[in-house]
This record gives sequence, C-alpha cells and structure tokens, in this order.
Amino acid sequence: MARLLFLIILYALPSPVVPIHNSSTGGCAIIRPPRDGGIRYRGLTQDVQILPVDYEIEYICRGNRVIVGPKVRKCLPNGTWTDIAQHSRCLLLCPRVWTSLENGRVTVKPPGPPVEGTVLHYSCHAGFILEGRNISHCTKLGKWDAPKPTCLCEYLCQCLYIGALFPMSGGWPGGQACMPSAQMALDLVNNRSDILPDYELELIHYDSMCDPGEATKLLYDLLYTEPIKIVLMPGCSGVSTLVAEAARMWNLIVLSYGSSSPALSNRQRFPTFFRTHPSATLHNPTRVQLFQKWKWTRIATIQQTTEVFTSTLDDLEQRTKEAGIEISVRQSFLTDPAVAVKNLKRQDARIIVGLFYETEARKVFCEVFKEKLYGKKYVWFLIGWYADNWFKIKDPAINCTVENMTEAVEGHVTTEIVMLNPETVRGVSNMTSQEFIAALMSRLGGMNPEETGGFQEAPLAYDAVWALALALNKTVAPLKAKGRRLEDFNYNNHDITSEIYRALNTSSFEGVSGQVVFDAQGSRMAMTLIEQLQGGSYKKIGYYDSSQKNLSWFGNDVWIGAGPPADRTVVIEEYRFLSQKLFAAVSVFAGLGILLGIVCLTFNIYNGNVRYIQNSQPYLNNMTAVGCMMALAAVFPLGIDGHHVHRSQFPVVCQFRLWLLGLGFSLAYGSMFTKIWWVHTLFTKKEEKKEKKKQHLEPWKLYATVGVLLAIDFLSLMIWQIVDPLHITVEKFTKEAPKEDLDVLIQPLLEHCNSEKMNTWLGIGPLTSQSVSSSPFGLLLLLGIFLAYETKSVSTEKINDHRAVGMAIYNVAVLCLITAPVTMILSSQQDASFAFASLAIVFSAYITLVVLFVPKMRRLITRGEWQSEQQDTLKTGSSTNNNDEEKSRQLERENRELQKIIQEVKTLDTLH
Repeated sequence: MARLLFLIILYALPSPVVPIHNSSTGGCAIIRPPRDGGIRYRGLTQDVQILPVDYEIEYICRGNRVIVGPKVRKCLPNGTWTDIAQHSRCLLLCPRVWTSLENGRVTVKPPGPPVEGTVLHYSCHAGFILEGRNISHCTKLGKWDAPKPTCLCEYLCQCLYIGALFPMSGGWPGGQACMPSAQMALDLVNNRSDILPDYELELIHYDSMCDPGEATKLLYDLLYTEPIKIVLMPGCSGVSTLVAEAARMWNLIVLSYGSSSPALSNRQRFPTFFRTHPSATLHNPTRVQLFQKWKWTRIATIQQTTEVFTSTLDDLEQRTKEAGIEISVRQSFLTDPAVAVKNLKRQDARIIVGLFYETEARKVFCEVFKEKLYGKKYVWFLIGWYADNWFKIKDPAINCTVENMTEAVEGHVTTEIVMLNPETVRGVSNMTSQEFIAALMSRLGGMNPEETGGFQEAPLAYDAVWALALALNKTVAPLKAKGRRLEDFNYNNHDITSEIYRALNTSSFEGVSGQVVFDAQGSRMAMTLIEQLQGGSYKKIGYYDSSQKNLSWFGNDVWIGAGPPADRTVVIEEYRFLSQKLFAAVSVFAGLGILLGIVCLTFNIYNGNVRYIQNSQPYLNNMTAVGCMMALAAVFPLGIDGHHVHRSQFPVVCQFRLWLLGLGFSLAYGSMFTKIWWVHTLFTKKEEKKEKKKQHLEPWKLYATVGVLLAIDFLSLMIWQIVDPLHITVEKFTKEAPKEDLDVLIQPLLEHCNSEKMNTWLGIGPLTSQSVSSSPFGLLLLLGIFLAYETKSVSTEKINDHRAVGMAIYNVAVLCLITAPVTMILSSQQDASFAFASLAIVFSAYITLVVLFVPKMRRLITRGEWQSEQQDTLKTGSSTNNNDEEKSRQLERENRELQKIIQEVKTLDTLH
C-alpha cells in the first residue's frame, strides 16, 4: 500500500523532474511520469525505491494523447536514465485527415504525429489552385485552427482518385519511402500524353500506422467522404487483409504494395485483391530448387509462431512433399527459441529453414552457437530482408558476443525477393532502377535509406501506381464501346470493376522492380535472389525465376567442408561376413573327415563277409558312415554367406544346409540309436535274457527302425519347407562411428537363416532330427544316452559293437548339449557361432567314425581274423551258411556241457 500511495502521488504531480542520482546503490531512482500520463513498471516488488541497472520503464498516456519524445528510458550504470535531457510529453492528437490534401501536398513540421504545436503547410499540384489557408496549427485542445483547404482544378480536367493507406509509423513505417515513390510515379503518369490523356490520377492518403484498428477508421473516412475512390492501395499485411476483405462490399479493386502474407493469396476470401509485393511463399520454390540442386531429401524447419511464417511453412511443406522431400523436424517458438534449437540438435537436423524476424534471428543463432548447430555439417536457410549486419548488432536480449554470432551464422544461405531490377534496362516509365533510386533519394531530401521505412519496398509502390495507370488506360476503349466511362464509376458499378480487374489480371510490363506479372491469386511473380554469407559478408550466388523455373547459378558458393553437407548422418550398411581363414580351416577338417568316412565305408563293404564284421550289423554301420559324411558336408553350406553367393541365392543355401544336416543326422544317429534300442529290448530283462539270447535278430527290423526315423525326419523337413520355408533375416547392430569421418556411421548387419515360426517348428518336433540338427536338444539324444547306460554290461555276439555305439552316442550328446546353448548365445557373433557349430559337427563325426570303425580295423589287422575266416571257408565251403554255423555252435556247447558233467563225476568219485 505504501508503494501504491507513493506512485499515486507521483502520478498527480504537475511536471516531470530530473531523477535523483544515487550511484552508490548501483541503480536509478524512480522517475516522475509526464503530465496526463503514467509509467509502466515490470517485475517490481513493494517499496522498491531504486531500480536496477538496465531496467526499462515505458511511458503511457491517457485517452487520445500520444507520447512526444522518448517513450522508453533505460537505467544506466552511472545512475541516470537514457535521453534524460529530452522531455517526454503526453499531447492531444489532432485529426489526421488534415495531413493529406487532394490534388496537393502537405508538409508536416516537425515530422511525426500531428500533435500540439504541429504546423501543416499546404500546396497544390500543377493545374490546381489552393482555396483556403495554406497553413494550419494544432492547438492544445487537439483541434486545427483553420479549416482544411482544397485544390480546385485550374482548367477542365477529369480526376480519378486513389485511396491509399501509407504506414508512416508503427510496426512497419513503410510509407516513409513508399509514399514519395508512389507520388513520383503519379507525377510521371499525369505528364504522359499516351497514358490516360483525359484523366488525372490523384492520391488521397492517410497514415494507417500499420494498425488494423486505426485503418478501420481511416477506411470509413475514405469510403464515406467525397470524392469516390476508384481503387484502394493499402500497405502492411494486417491492414491489407482488413481492406481487401471489406472492399468486395464496395465493389473496389485493392492493389497493395507492401503485403507479403500468404493468407492474402485466397481468391475466395479476397476476390479483388492484387499486390506488387510478392507473397512470402515465393521463397519456397527457390528453396525447393536448391534442395534438389544439392540432392537433399530431408530438411528441418524452425519458425516464429506468427501467421505469416505459419502460412509460409504450410506452403513449403506442400511443395517439398510434391518434390519428394521430407520435413523430418518442425519446431516453433513464441519468444524463446532455446528448446526448439535443442530439439533440432537432438533429432539430427542438418538442413534447416528458419522463419523469424530479425530480432528473433539473433536469439536463435545465439542458441545455435551454444548447441554447436553450425559448421560443415549444417546449412541454414534464412529470409534475405534482414539488415546486412544484423548478426553484429548488439542486442541486450542475448548473451552472445559478436564473435560468437559471426561464427554461428557463417555459410548460411538467404533467399530474397528481387525488389529492384538488377538489369540496366528502361521500363515502361522510361527510367532504369538506378535512376529511380537517385530520383527517390532526391525526393527524400537526403534521408538515410537505412533509417527510412519502406526504402526497400519503394520500387514496388512505384510499380503499383504504374500497374494501376496502365490497367485503367487499357479499360478506356472497352468501356467506351459499352457506352461507359471511368468517371462513371461508383461503388455499385460492377461492369467498370470487372474491366479494371481483367486489365490488372493481364498486366505485364517492365518496371523498376523487374517484370510485373500477377498470378491467378493476384500475387506478384518475381525473381528471387540467392545469397550466401561468406567471410562475414553476403555474396550473390544465383537468381531463380519461379515463373520460368529458371535457375541462374554463378557457381561461387563456398562451403566449410569439401562441399554441400549431407542432409543426415550418412549410414553405411556393412555386412559382417564369416572369417575366410576360419572357414578354410574348418573346411579342411570337414574334408578330411569325409575322406575318413569314405575309408571306413570302403573297409566295411570290403570286409562284409568277415564274421566279426557281420556280427556288427555292417549295413547299419554303412548308414552311420554315410550320415557322418553328409553331416560333414553340411559344414560347407553352413559357412557360406553373402561373401560367396548373391542375396537372392542365400535361401537355397539355407535349405541345402538344413536338409544335409537333418538327413545326415537321421542316418548317422538313427542307425546307432537302432542298435542300442534293439540291444536294450532283447538283452536287458534278466528273466527273459536266456530266451532272448536264443532268438535270432532279424536284420530287416533294424533297417525298418532306421527307415521310420528317416521317414519322419524327411516328412517333417518337407512340411517345414513347404509351409514355412527358410529365408534371410538381417540382424542390425548398434551403429558405429569410424574415427576418420565423424559424419558417417557404420550400420553392421548380419544375415541369418530363419523362418516366420522358427520356434514353433523347433518346439513341435523334438523327436525329429531336424530339431536336433537345428537345436541339438532332443528327446532322441537323451533317450540314446539312457539306453547306452542301460546296455553297458550286456554282452552279445549279434551286435558285437554296441558298447562302441553307446560311447559314440554319449560323446555326440555331450558335444551337442555343450554346443547348442553356446551357439544360441553367440548367434550374433558369426565367427564364434560358426566355429562352435561346425566343430561340434566335425568332432561328432570324427568320434563316431573312429569309435565304430578303428577298433574293427585294428582287430582284423592285429589278429588276422579275416585270414582264418577265409581258410575255414575254403575247408567247409559254408562260412556264409547260417544253419551250419548254428549247428557247429550247438555242438560246441554240448561238448562243453559234457565235459562239465564228466568233471563233476570225477569229483564225486574222489570224495567217495
């Protein structure tokens, strides 16, 4: 309350006073407000008497009063306020209607808004006489001390009036240069005998302050005060939107010289609107052309949340989509771009289009510097109408130095609509662009162009008047044929408006801003200048004519890296292949194993008539040898990958690998399992052991058992191949960054043989060999180990090598049980996985062949059993006769029993 009362007392004081200096406190004392006004404070707490350094205050006025003098003051480090020597006053505003004169000129002294003390000087154009006082003063009551004079035609002439709104102040004071250039064009048109010879064009203009609210009042004055205006010429996008939407109600053509909003390119909403200022979307065809030139298909955008930038970005998104270019990241901000810039960095944005005003551009690039979002990997696209030194201007809103900003913006590309014809040609006004600039500078009285609002857009205002004059001149003859005249125009006459519309729509002439042509939406078609910041200054690198789709390229673009950067981190796919040295080594072992299998098979077939070989069921052993060779042969396709065959052939290799390994396992393990199974079935039950031993083992039962296992495996493999065949799946690993290039990532890939329901196939057939071969866990292996253990003490001549078979089964099972989980764990490491799987196959085959065949070879070699057997064969001629063998064996058993009986009898006699 104390602070509020203090401010009220200060507010009621009659005049401002100089603030008290208090440098010891490091701030400034509260300053008094101007009379009839107040001060806007921000962020103050109660009872604050000293304001901190850099604190800003803003003067506000009551009612219809405006500030004359500094509106904002800032606390300086020495304890004083900025511009303290200049007084700020709240003065009444006199009517602005007095500041324009039909068929004449008004000079305002001092320049600025018409407030107390302002003096207006009136003069008429050639051919007109001033009626009334030529001077008027604005009084303290906010009124002019004399009626507004008029300019009367000195001789007979017909005037056509243009109602114009020039923003002399406000957000964009473009009228400061656009109004003199428009008046210059009017003077030239009125002096031409070939353009509207029977008419004079007159400009009735007001200051819209670039404010739609102010423009609403002025539009009312234009429409409801004489004379009738044939065309309206507004400036600023907001004001043009208001005027163009209302003009249809008064049947008026609207021709704007300073509106860039894409929203105005809407014929349904603004049916009579034209503009010599191109739409902001005209930048987009140029941007898309550059994206295609530099082969970019992925871009990002960051925009300030205003209507003009949102509409521009929507148009860019549509154009890039049609060109096959993706906008991968779209960020926006209101005042603080920090989060948006961080998101660009996080999402790997490389080619970035920035849409924001100049003040926000400095904020953006300060954050860009902090995030290191610049350099050889990045390209920024900005709007080209910033000041050339915009990044060097000290801005208290950012905490980056000029050096930081210069480093961050280096290399960015700008697109700027050409508003001044770069060619030295004389257009319809018989004036080159260079002569126009010289004449405009003379008319401005030596004002600094950089400090004159609208200087850049002045050629557009000049050409707008010429476009209107030529269009009106084109309508004279058609109207005369219909019995109409331009001076007959009123706000209800659609015929004259239609003729003016048609003439403007077909306009095409060379102006000081270039070729003046309107598109179907009434927007100006113009060339776009492309510049690049090189070494701290902008260099022209090309032009683009969107109407002709012609890119004029100078070839002087400069890049920080070797050339235009990539639009994203380049990801190189690199397949991981099996080590060829490992493959060769394992292949040698597999080849030697196949050779060993051939030797064993040959030995077994050659000695098939030897009793000892016959008692080992040689046909089953032959199957085992063949199965081992097939399993060893599977090592070769197991090691074949994309290094050896084309990707399209890889599924064939997968199927071949599966069939070889599956059928090989069925033959090798199935034949061994059959032996153990029948030994266990016939010889492990004690009460039946004697009777079983007397039974004859029929070989066809053994072959049938192997055949059943083989058939089951063949059928399951066939169903698997038909229903869900193996195909290639590619495993992706974490991207790796090579040391030599930070902008490239390696994407390691590994090919696998897989099917859609691999786990299902492995789960539904645990007894089949394809599940054992694919994942060696199977009940068949476990059952084989159990049977080998159960038959370890059985002795039979019918299958004399069942203990060796049991040992082979045990070793194969142990290898599979160890290898299977390890291989599954190491499936992503191609070398280790292949080494474990292939060596398990090789060792299993070697062990099986060695255990089954080497003892037989050794026995026959060391004991010479094949010679004695051959001798017995020569003597009896019945070595192959099974009945004779049984008889001889029966006789031997009877002789042994008889010998036992005789021995017992002798023992009894001795005892007696």
